[in-house]
Amino acid sequence: MTGTTGTGAPLRPLGTHVQVGKGLVPGALAAVDALGLEAVQVFLGNPRGWARSEGRPDDDAGFRAGAAERGLRAYVHAPYLVNLGSPTPATYENSVALVGHNLRRAAEIGAEGLVVHTGSFVSPAGDDAESAERLAAALRQVREGLLPLLDAAGAADDAGPMLLLEPTAGQGRSLCAGVDDLGPYLDALDHHPRVGVCLDTCHVFAAGAPLDEPGGVDATLRRLEEVAPGRLRLVHANDSKDPRGSLKDRHERLGEGHVGVDAFAALLAHPLTAGVPFVLETPGSRDPDSPCLALLRRLREETP
Repeated sequence: MTGTTGTGAPLRPLGTHVQVGKGLVPGALAAVDALGLEAVQVFLGNPRGWARSEGRPDDDAGFRAGAAERGLRAYVHAPYLVNLGSPTPATYENSVALVGHNLRRAAEIGAEGLVVHTGSFVSPAGDDAESAERLAAALRQVREGLLPLLDAAGAADDAGPMLLLEPTAGQGRSLCAGVDDLGPYLDALDHHPRVGVCLDTCHVFAAGAPLDEPGGVDATLRRLEEVAPGRLRLVHANDSKDPRGSLKDRHERLGEGHVGVDAFAALLAHPLTAGVPFVLETPGSRDPDSPCLALLRRLREETP
């Protein structure tokens, strides 16, 4: 049976990342209707550039109203270049500015959250002492860059998007790979009430989470609740081309990778995902004939 909220909305809304194309209304919202989405994620500019794209007020208002009419759960993903742990001053400064810009743009379109990769730092191989120092310096940068933006966004119950931290797959000198690394990251941000978590199943699996084992989903979600209680706001539902612990961020279609269908069934049935949208970022997931959205719907329907 499909769980619903008291208002009749799905308890775990399903969707995918879509392209804005011609605009939020003629592009993204049209895709929402064509695919029957309950949740959606977009970029509000070039995902691989530093340019800060301004929206059109009429398009922003149209999307905001259309999402409200449909009960659509909307999210924005920050550009991939953002790295708040970078030791390069220009990269760090551009990252802070781009996060601030995208938080504002997310508010303008009525999105619930801005997804930001947690970043990485640079450290010489084999030098544990220097690596620890550079990690601490990077987390200080995260604090100095994000806390003013979070404070400006207001208290937890204020309207507006939350900043959703997305741990990476562990490649390079990652600041946050896997669930346990969220602890120091949240400490650096004083466990700010405007911060949530976006759990990418490919990333956490690549970082070592045993999603492919019986009980592995439950163990991962309960550990997340211990480290970041009540902060899970979004799931990126992605299978992995590579085995567990690979530290490789390569998404695969659901059921065609190493995570496996059973893990997604368990995620959709788990009490700690109640109220949390699931958004696909798999190859071809926004195509009309993609099997991934249909699979998620079937698994949700079979959830007791």
